[in-house]
Amino acid sequence: METTPIKTSDFFFDLPQELIAQTPIEPRDASRLMILDKRTGEVEHRHFYEIAELLGPKDCLILNDSRVLPARIYGVKEGTGAHVEFLLLENKGNDTWEVLCKPGKRAKEGSRFIFGDGLFTGEVVRVKEDGGRLVRFTYEGVFFTLLDKIGQMPLPPYIKERLENKERYQTVYSKEVGSAAAPTAGLHFTPELLQRLRNKGIELGYVTLHVGLGTFRPVSAEFITGHKMHAEHYYMPAAAAELINRTKQRGGRVIAVGTTSCRTIESVAQREGCFKESSGWTDIFIYPGYEFRGVDALITNFHLPESTLIMLVSALAGREKVLRAYKEAVEGRYRFFSFGDAMFVGDLK
Repeated sequence: METTPIKTSDFFFDLPQELIAQTPIEPRDASRLMILDKRTGEVEHRHFYEIAELLGPKDCLILNDSRVLPARIYGVKEGTGAHVEFLLLENKGNDTWEVLCKPGKRAKEGSRFIFGDGLFTGEVVRVKEDGGRLVRFTYEGVFFTLLDKIGQMPLPPYIKERLENKERYQTVYSKEVGSAAAPTAGLHFTPELLQRLRNKGIELGYVTLHVGLGTFRPVSAEFITGHKMHAEHYYMPAAAAELINRTKQRGGRVIAVGTTSCRTIESVAQREGCFKESSGWTDIFIYPGYEFRGVDALITNFHLPESTLIMLVSALAGREKVLRAYKEAVEGRYRFFSFGDAMFVGDLK
């Protein structure tokens, strides 16, 4: 266990800008895969299509089936034709959403906006203290179908290239619409690779955690304990809980695909004291010193310096081992962040 207090700067590393992947690689599973043994710190270099070789029939994978909302929409103000950009944050029910608006001064209470040449209109019903707006939409048809037609993916701020195929920022198993960002560790899986895992006897379980924009929020506190996580909604169905329990009983490893799946598993363990069907909001912050109750291994991407995500990986494998592996990744020209390469962190049996 690492000593406290832990400084945010303890998780700094030099990352050349050109290593931030701007476009996804094809096919999905052709990305590189760094394997980090969490006990020894040893590193191996493979490709993601070889992931099945690291797993045995006693193991299970837990994946996040959340689907990214094409939440960035462009419209005009009724009467003036002035252009606006809305970012949908949260569905409040009754066709009302919390949104961020640019430029904000155009979105006063009572203002009306037209989107998609009249596919739907939005009226600002309230301006919140934090600058967000509550907007009620009117439309004909199914809201999410219309949104799919005109909405753009809310890509992370460090990705500057335009995404040609919107589905490339979705996992192939995404189902439950509601995320502001993709659970990116899952982007490496193809339907064929998932089938190969099933054929090998590896069971797959699905949870849902809707990723919030807070995932891009940098840690500004000097000490990491001063950082507050944004709450995100999760759901663990009974089938996933039963799979985790079965895996533990047979001596297998529970492998979280991504930090969001990891945080869901650990949130349920913390809240329920066991694994069973559970839903709610979680602001769990996992950093070195945390004792994992469910997750044995992790598939994840390469993360930002000083981010809560690299802190979570460090909680599983130890900060020094992780930073050494990241140094090797930078020297080896691995691709970083959402469209980048992958890492497997666990005991290599």
